[in-house]
Amino acid sequence: MRILSGIQPSGALHIGNYFGAIRQYIRLQEENDGFYFIANYHALTSLHDRERLRQYTLDVALDFLALGLDPKRATLFVQSDVPEVCELTWLLSCITPMGLLERCHAYKDKVQQGISADHGLFAYPVLMAADILIYQSDLVPVGQDQKQHIEVTRDIAVKFNLEFGETFKVPEPFILDNTAIVPGVDGRKMSKSYGNTIEIFEDEKSMRKKIMSIVTDSTPVEDPKDPDTCNVFALYQLFAPEDKMAEMRAAYLKGGIGYGTVKKELAGYATSYFAPAREKRLALEKDLDYVKDVLREGGKRARGEALKTIARAVELTGIYKS
Repeated sequence: MRILSGIQPSGALHIGNYFGAIRQYIRLQEENDGFYFIANYHALTSLHDRERLRQYTLDVALDFLALGLDPKRATLFVQSDVPEVCELTWLLSCITPMGLLERCHAYKDKVQQGISADHGLFAYPVLMAADILIYQSDLVPVGQDQKQHIEVTRDIAVKFNLEFGETFKVPEPFILDNTAIVPGVDGRKMSKSYGNTIEIFEDEKSMRKKIMSIVTDSTPVEDPKDPDTCNVFALYQLFAPEDKMAEMRAAYLKGGIGYGTVKKELAGYATSYFAPAREKRLALEKDLDYVKDVLREGGKRARGEALKTIARAVELTGIYKS
């Protein structure tokens, strides 16, 4: 199957990105045709610093490769290397109902946070639909918070196909229920926009400090605790072996263990978990020509696929090209 997903280069990637998406990319690349992109057009909705955007774009490529994305098995590319996605965005915009976009919770959430309500933020789901549909994607690995945008994509694809003729595959979302939402240090969903992230490649001292700052309730050490409502345990179960996770769950329910003890164990597991990737990333930083070649070749392949789709969409809509 054709797998498609992307991540914005709007800041350092965090463990929510990894468990909510990147880990799935790595697993799915083994037996599928993976198309994974760095969504720099999307990043413009929140980042207007030219140099930072360029650096973050390269940083995400380094992160992808360090975490195990294999360019021999999957296509890694930068969104802007396929300009046809912007052309398709306009074609899709012309059949997308306003009400469909007004109901999108991601837009409403960001407006409530005080982020400027510009057209890019409002129309974000249409660009996302173009990203997915232009490569005839079958499956889209996303976090729970992006599921609604896949539903919007499906609605847009169906409407375009009915309006102009069969053009796009109607994709399905792929979400792992047990890691769909990763909590940040403040208990909310881990997100760069909330400033509550634990970065994958930050130094170990900083990672430990953030883990020790995770918000908890005031339940005394000796009292039983509910592991299913605890932010620390939610993160602990992502890293700990199954037997240790079972032991920790039992300790929560019995009582007699403090959150500080759990945080220390979590910090140990988290830093060791990403240690091999951290070493690989340091090596890749010394060979940036290789990283840029991977992106260049990935962009060529992705654009080749996109050109097939946009040609059909343009023909069916009646757009004249001399």
